[in-house]
Amino acid sequence: MTSASGRHIGLAERFAAHNYHPLPVVVAEAEGSWVTDVDGRRYLDCLAGYSALNFGHRHPQLLAAARAQLDRLTLSSRAFHHDQFGPFCAELAALAGTAGMGPDPMVLPMNTGSEAVETALKVARKWGYEVKGVPDGQATIIVATGNFHGRTISIVSFSDDPDAHDHFGPYTPGFRIVPYGDAKAVADAIDDTTVAVLLEPIQGEAGVIVPPEGYLAEVRRVCTQRNVLFLADEIQSGLGRTGATFACEHAGVVPDLFILGKALGGGIVPVSAVVGGAEVLGVIRPGQHGSTFGGNPLACAVGRAVIALLNEGTYQARGRELGVLLHERLRGLVGQGLVSVRGVGLWAGLDVDPALGTGRDICAGLADRGVLAKDTHGSTIRLAPPLVTEPADLDWAVDQLADVLRTR
Repeated sequence: MTSASGRHIGLAERFAAHNYHPLPVVVAEAEGSWVTDVDGRRYLDCLAGYSALNFGHRHPQLLAAARAQLDRLTLSSRAFHHDQFGPFCAELAALAGTAGMGPDPMVLPMNTGSEAVETALKVARKWGYEVKGVPDGQATIIVATGNFHGRTISIVSFSDDPDAHDHFGPYTPGFRIVPYGDAKAVADAIDDTTVAVLLEPIQGEAGVIVPPEGYLAEVRRVCTQRNVLFLADEIQSGLGRTGATFACEHAGVVPDLFILGKALGGGIVPVSAVVGGAEVLGVIRPGQHGSTFGGNPLACAVGRAVIALLNEGTYQARGRELGVLLHERLRGLVGQGLVSVRGVGLWAGLDVDPALGTGRDICAGLADRGVLAKDTHGSTIRLAPPLVTEPADLDWAVDQLADVLRTR
């Protein structure tokens, strides 16, 4: 490790809480799909900030929107209107409308993905009490095994990942965990207290787990039949990552609430939002929920530029086209170091033969060859390159993976 990298890593080890275990790469600059470290070495970014960088690093249109807004207004608080807020909400509502969400959806902007999930949970409970008629304090929400929705106390209360869950209690009650991919288990768990089912259409942190065919459609049918809200956490899967604006579109389903984040901020500022019909989001009234920075002018300006990119359809198409290339190449490595490959669009989960090492071992080998990726749960690796990645670069990245697997 060079002295420049070592100095930065030493400072982080000494002064930063150890809530992450990063690889020894110190990024200093970035452009598109490539990042450069403090020593001038370039890496292909195949993580894209957990899909926060769907449009790549420093996308010129997104930077232009941010710079223009920085010269005008960055924060006013929701105590007043500002000239980016209404247009942002209208444009995001229209984007959700293209996925089939009913006429004139409402938007509740927040900052982080966890905040958006917490917002959806609060809205669902309030809807349950005021609209469905569940006795106050008795609402239950169904969630799935393998879920990852954030790291707040309420969210980790229903995580089955020991690292996320253990030793953070006492835990928030009111959640029922059923197996992911089992629609019958969802139906069986619903009773008169159930107000919502919260799911990731594709589970990201669990290793890019794609549910069985028909699962989401059956959950949607059951929720409608039993008067239960369907909450779709599209924080990682949404906004072009899977080759569609929303992953739910692949299953032909429309949730009651879309939960969005990560890519909505264009890799520049944290932006999240909950989008749904007035009959659901309308239960929130002044003073009952909010955020000082949620829906701030800078966030709205960047979010509007992101929506404009998605309205073109170009990035969704790239997700589909590059996804075909990526998955075709990765399937060729099954039996040659990979046990299995999953995913949709430009998003893949790879299970590595444990005899070759852990997922972190493989990611370290990739970093040595100029490719950045992230392990999860032992021997699983996630790949999520930006949608602006060139096909030749994607091919090269898979070549590096093949070389790592071959030389282990």
